[in-house]
Amino acid sequence: MSLHVATGALGGSLIRSRLGSLPLGLLLHLAGDRMPHEDIADRDFEIGSGIAAVLLLAAVRGPFDPAVTGALAASSPDLEHVVRFLRPGGRKHFPSHRLHGWHRSGGVPAPVQLFLAGFLIGIILRSG
Repeated sequence: MSLHVATGALGGSLIRSRLGSLPLGLLLHLAGDRMPHEDIADRDFEIGSGIAAVLLLAAVRGPFDPAVTGALAASSPDLEHVVRFLRPGGRKHFPSHRLHGWHRSGGVPAPVQLFLAGFLIGIILRSG
């Protein structure tokens, strides 16, 4: 989730549009799921680090900054993994979560993703 937050924040900060950051964030989520990667084993850590990153971005750049809206848009599809009512009948709706073979395991190790997320968020915070 942290890398989704970071890529969404980067996209939003680059296009400088709250409205534009929303579809861009969703597209970046699709791209992130398509890239072969390990999922973080500790779900509580994954959720907590993603929330902390969004809160930090909002505290520094303001809650309506395009980096924040991009981060929220890019990470929001993962809510259906943890919030039951978002998947009625147990079916997930976001395309990369329901299409078999889209979300691929292997590839980028979880620690590398966390490092990259922290690095990107640091750059975004410094530029804001």
